[in-house]
Amino acid sequence: MRLFEEEADRKRGRWLAVRDFAKEMVAETLYPTRCAVCDAPGSSLCARCAATLPFIDALLACPRCGAPFGAVQCSECTPVLLSSFGYDEPPYDEAVSALLLSDEVRRIVTVYKDQNERSLARPMAEIIARYLPPRWLARSPAITYVPATVAARRRRGFDHGERIAREVSFTVEAELAPLLVPPRRLDQRKLGRVGRIGNMRASLTVLSGASIPETLILVDDVCTTGATLFAATDALKAAGAKTVFCATFARA
Repeated sequence: MRLFEEEADRKRGRWLAVRDFAKEMVAETLYPTRCAVCDAPGSSLCARCAATLPFIDALLACPRCGAPFGAVQCSECTPVLLSSFGYDEPPYDEAVSALLLSDEVRRIVTVYKDQNERSLARPMAEIIARYLPPRWLARSPAITYVPATVAARRRRGFDHGERIAREVSFTVEAELAPLLVPPRRLDQRKLGRVGRIGNMRASLTVLSGASIPETLILVDDVCTTGATLFAATDALKAAGAKTVFCATFARA
């Protein structure tokens, strides 16, 4: 039964990919793609702009939380800082982020999520995939994500997190595992760190009856305060995940 369900999921994923490709071809004919950063025609993220993005140096980043300059002494995942949010340490096992959230990177995320440039999911996913440590992939992880709220999905017409996670799973040849229930919550952008963590803890749950892989890579677009990653990891580990790694396109 399990093998049948997995094969059905794979077929559904392939069908969705074909359907989305056909939609993109029609849209490309009517509205030619332009670079999200410089507006040059041809691709959603041109090679020149991609090469000049503010990539985080993995050798300088915190090996636990991925903070850009925390390799020697991290100021973002210390017990003193986390204690006020109810944690002694990050609940996930390790985290990485690919880019600093500069104006250019923020524009990429905004154009992707709010201007319906769905083709950006692929270059964003490819950038994330470059930052996944080989030791993570050696553990045969499944890729999961925080789904968009019902309201956001209705407004945009697609789930931005699911689309990026699917592209990451294709890139690294890993299983895509939709595990979390679409949350119903306040707009996180209006809340501070304490508010975000409380808000997310109350809203993120695992799908009823979901089979939870032992090792997961949780993918998201931007890490701002870490609240979403913390709450999602808590939910996944409570449901049975043994190891949760987190990877985001950008970090504030």
